[in-house]
Amino acid sequence: MANIALSEAEKIFILHGVEEDFRVDGRSCRDYRPMELETELVNNASGSARLRLANTDVLVGIKTEIDKPSIQFPEPNAAPEFEGRGGEELALELADTLANAYESSLAFDLKDLCILAGQQCWKLYVDILILECGGNLFDAVSLAAKAALYNTKIPRVTSALMDAGEADLIISDDPHDCTRIKIDHIPILVTVCKIGDCCVVDPSAEEEECSTASIVVAVSRRDDSTFISHTHTLGNGSLHKDTVFNCLKLGVPVAEQLNEALMKTLILEESVLGMQKNRSVGFLK
Repeated sequence: MANIALSEAEKIFILHGVEEDFRVDGRSCRDYRPMELETELVNNASGSARLRLANTDVLVGIKTEIDKPSIQFPEPNAAPEFEGRGGEELALELADTLANAYESSLAFDLKDLCILAGQQCWKLYVDILILECGGNLFDAVSLAAKAALYNTKIPRVTSALMDAGEADLIISDDPHDCTRIKIDHIPILVTVCKIGDCCVVDPSAEEEECSTASIVVAVSRRDDSTFISHTHTLGNGSLHKDTVFNCLKLGVPVAEQLNEALMKTLILEESVLGMQKNRSVGFLK
């Protein structure tokens, strides 16, 4: 996806390293590159997060508004101005993959956004900005989106009544009086890349150039059970059924570890910085 030109000698060198479980950057086939996560960066958004995965840099912002509920699951949109060769197709592919992964009620329960059944609900806009692509874009986007949803603050509706067939809502004007979205079951995407006869996670841009096919696995947890909410294949090649099984066998436990590490980080950040962010400053209290 990063469109890096490699010579045949460089591809063979990467392939041999993967076969020996010692990749070019020293990682094993199951290891991720270092990550940096920041939240609440965009002031005019209800929630936001920025994730840096080595050279991949992603910013996610979430906005909320009140709308009438729809029978259909929300359709994903992608900006046609997405730059780069094949950028528009990549943007649509990212949006479709996330929408399909979130579509299951076991992964994301839309009832949490309900205000008045059949009348009013909260509508979320998830805007994803790709600042830099250095490989493994799907995983980075899913982690940043889940982190942004975690710190999304929805104004509390203090009163919801029906008046002459129209919904009459009273929303709290206190910026700290808000509700949060439950993200416990929101899936995480793990890209398992096939290089030669081996499967690796978190492929770099160079490793993606050495692969003809990859599989993106959306993994979620509910009631102490792990399940796959969606799978998506990347690349022009095909995958044997045994390879698909090996990819799933590798991707699911890796997703569990990623989700655990992400939740610990978000909870730790909130506990350390939460009081400072909510502290009243000045004479207007």
